[in-house]
Order: sequence, then structure tokens, then C-alpha cells
Amino acid sequence: MTDRSIPGADGARPAARPPFRIMALCCLIVFMAQMATTVYLPSLPTVMAELGMTQGMVELSISAFVVGAALPVLFWGWAADRWGRRGPLLGALSLFAATSLLLAAAAGATELLVLRTLQGVAAGGAAIIARIIVRDNWQGDELARRLSVLSIAFITALGGGQFAGGLIARYSHWQSGFLLMAATSAAAIALSFSLPMDGGRRAAGGGTDAQPKGTPKGTPTGTIRSGGLGIYLSILVRPGFFWPACAGGLGFATTVTLQEVSPFLFEEKFHLPPTGFGTIGLLIGLAYFSGALLVNRKVAHVGGRRLMQTGARLIGAATGAMLLLRLLGFLEGTSGLVVFTGLYCLTTFGQAVLFPNSMATAVSDCRSHGAHAMALAGFLQQTLAGVAATASVLFHSDSRWAPAVFVLGGLTLLQVSLTLRRS
Repeated sequence: MTDRSIPGADGARPAARPPFRIMALCCLIVFMAQMATTVYLPSLPTVMAELGMTQGMVELSISAFVVGAALPVLFWGWAADRWGRRGPLLGALSLFAATSLLLAAAAGATELLVLRTLQGVAAGGAAIIARIIVRDNWQGDELARRLSVLSIAFITALGGGQFAGGLIARYSHWQSGFLLMAATSAAAIALSFSLPMDGGRRAAGGGTDAQPKGTPKGTPTGTIRSGGLGIYLSILVRPGFFWPACAGGLGFATTVTLQEVSPFLFEEKFHLPPTGFGTIGLLIGLAYFSGALLVNRKVAHVGGRRLMQTGARLIGAATGAMLLLRLLGFLEGTSGLVVFTGLYCLTTFGQAVLFPNSMATAVSDCRSHGAHAMALAGFLQQTLAGVAATASVLFHSDSRWAPAVFVLGGLTLLQVSLTLRRS
């Protein structure tokens, strides 16, 4: 393994960048963005009661965050390419800190939904710029390894955040979670000032219509003009980018759907208290950690495409088993709780294996305009997850969630199979 920076379309990058601190910052940001949802999950029933919301409305506060994170991702990628990584990153982190503090004082449903949307905008921007920074420094299977480290940060927030949220729901108040998020954002802001970051095309003297350094002379500039729309379209039509990016997004949509319906399933169907749900969050986090660790250890020997297929097969098998057992009436009582938790963990493990490999495969297909490629991959994946999260409001009844999760898991497996066949 090497920590040497990988030259990209923007020219040679410094080889002496501090890889540990780069990964520490990016991991902290990804941790923060995911924990903004998981620390809040165990308190959803309490929030519903205190703010006079229906179950659909309080679930919408999760969907609002996911959709808010997805919609402006292309803007964040364009901004990071034009003005460099630092300015947009600091803007996103500052917005996240501000909305978190305001959420801690929220007193009404409308206020909560609006602020959660804005918090999602900030979290999505910070997270995608963190991935762009990783893409600036590594490529190919090594990029998949580094993205798997970000996945470990993600699952630390997935499990640890849910566990912390359970403790907050039991011993404190749900607003405390948002104060914790504001403090995490402040720590990320402080750390970002200590690291060198790419200055963007304007800093390189290229302007908005300039060709990237390293582009052969005579290459038309029409596809890389201001606004970045031409760049995004040229990336989007590349099959080697589009299909693996969508595959990761469908897997993400599957886990988001489970994440959104699970608080009410565990409370209403299995009668778990918030602390019990938080403890299950640790198991889910351990499953994601195991999948990410598998990628980190094996991708150089097995290859990203093979691991991507393995992850999709696990998701398809686990969600299929959920539907079958639900139809047979086996997801009842203590034994049903154990089986459902195991299948939930298996789905999460599969996504942890699938996600970094699908994203690395997608962005490595487009060596030029790395910031745009990473942003577009994130946009596709967040959009698919956002649509699923919004639709999940309709799936909280006992008869609907299992077919919905099965359809998403099956589509994930089909998409990966088609991706590998096309390649």
C-alpha cells in the first residue's frame, strides 16, 4: 500500500500530504453526517408525541434529511471544483452546526422539517466533499480501500449513534443529540484548517472554461464550460460510471428503508424499549464494520467487482428471506426478533461490501473531473435513497415494509449483475 497522491486530471498533486490526518478529517465528517440521523432514531416516538406529529410526519423528518442531502450534491461538486475544497467544505460544516443548534431549540413540526432539510443539505455537502478529498489522493482499488475506511466511520455512526441515541432517549432529551452534532461539526472545522486542500480551477488560473491540466492540446472545451452541466452529462452517459453508481444507490435505498421503518417495528411489533433498540444498533454497526473491514483487507487480492457482486447477493438473499418469513408468519415473538435482527445485519453487511466498491468502480471510470464524478455518484445514490426514504412513509404498516425491502434488494442484485455483464 502506498500513501502517495495519485495524479489526476487537475495535474500532479503533492506527494507529501498527511494521509492519516486527511482520512481522520474525512472520517469525522462522514461520521457526523450519518450520526445526524441515527442519534435521532430512538427518539422518534418521543418527538412524535411532544411535537404533536403523526407517525408519517415524524418519519418525514428522516426523509427530509435524506432528500436535502441529495438535491444539492451536484452544486457542491461544482463548487469544490471551481473554488477548491476548503471554502465549500467550511460553508457546509458551518451550516450544519447552525442548523443543529436551531434544531435543539425546535418547538414545532414545520420548524423541525425545514431545519432537518437544511441540515441534510449541509451534511450532504460536507460528506461529498470529504469523498472528493479522498478521490483527490487515491484511485482504483486503493480508492476502494480508503472508501471502506469511510464506511467504517459510517457504521460507527450507524451503530454507535443509535446506541448513544438510545441512552439520550432514556436519560436525557432528544435535543441533546443535536447539540452533540453541533460540537462534532465544530471539531471538523478546526481540523480542516490544518490540512492542505486542492484550490480548484480558479486557483489554478483556469477560469470557468479552462481545460484541466493534462488535457491534450486541441481538445474542445465545449463540454467543460461554466456551470458544469456539460461535465455532468458527459460523465452520466458513460456506462462504466452510471451502472455501478446506481447499483450502490439501490443498496443504499434498501438499508435506508429498513432504517426508517425499524424504530416502529422494534417498538410496536417486538416491544423493545429505546435502550433495546439502541443495543441492536450496535449489532447493525458491527455488521457494517465487518463488511467494510472485509473490503479493506481483501479488495487488493479479490478485486472490487467481485466484492461488489458478493455484497449484492447478500442483500438480495437477506431481503428475500425477510419477505418469505414475513409471509409465513415466522417474524413473531422473541424468535422473530432474533431472525429479523440477523437478516437486518446481513443486509447491512452486504451494503458495506457493495458500496465502496461500486463507488470506486464508478469514479475510477472517469479519471478527468474527479470532483464532478464523485459528486454525481453521490447524487445518484442519495437520490435513490431519498426516493426510497420518502416512499417508506407509506410502508410502515406491517403488511407493506417486507415487499418494499424485497423489491429494492432484488433490484440491487439485478443492477449489479447487469453491470458486471456489461463490463
